[in-house]
Amino acid sequence: MPPMLVLPKGVRHIPGFLDRSRQEELVEAVRAVVAEAPLFAPAMPKTGKPMSVRMTNCGALGWVTDRERGYRYQATHPVTGKPWPPIPGMLQDIWNAVAGSDKSPEACLVNFYSAEARMGLHQDRDERDLETAVVSISLGDDCLFRVGGRTRGGQTVSFRLESGDVVVLGGEGRLAFHGVDRIYPNTSTLLRSGGRLNLTLRRVNP
Repeated sequence: MPPMLVLPKGVRHIPGFLDRSRQEELVEAVRAVVAEAPLFAPAMPKTGKPMSVRMTNCGALGWVTDRERGYRYQATHPVTGKPWPPIPGMLQDIWNAVAGSDKSPEACLVNFYSAEARMGLHQDRDERDLETAVVSISLGDDCLFRVGGRTRGGQTVSFRLESGDVVVLGGEGRLAFHGVDRIYPNTSTLLRSGGRLNLTLRRVNP
């Protein structure tokens, strides 16, 4: 038997939190968000190199990045200039069930991963509130998720995330370094054209 996976303190993996019907319902809600706030290609600060994921947001605030102003939250879509659409009620329900907080999320980052997309190790630390948990929801193709401690060079563990899984970074794990090393194409039939959606709910302000 393989050794049991031990996650860093404060990091929770809830496999199969959403069954297929709830996943399909959530995908439809995300499609409505994208229709109002189209996916765009973010750019790295300073270099301007495009990230391999495409993204959008919903909620009062959205996370964006570009060469000129870097990582930040703002109330409007960087391409359309319009306010972000509201967070769907289903996402609020998931937050209420797992976040362990009376505060409501102010932002939901929607990342779309094609088969070639990756996400390097990083911390979610652009928020003023670094105490409320971050809730991450996986939809579509499986991925290899890697998570460690609060230092970039520390030990990490990797495990597979499937469609419907939820990961919570809270407590000591709120600032854990994490990333996506690879996508496993054609492992889910949830999305019409394949790929993976990751929805990350965050509280921005204290």
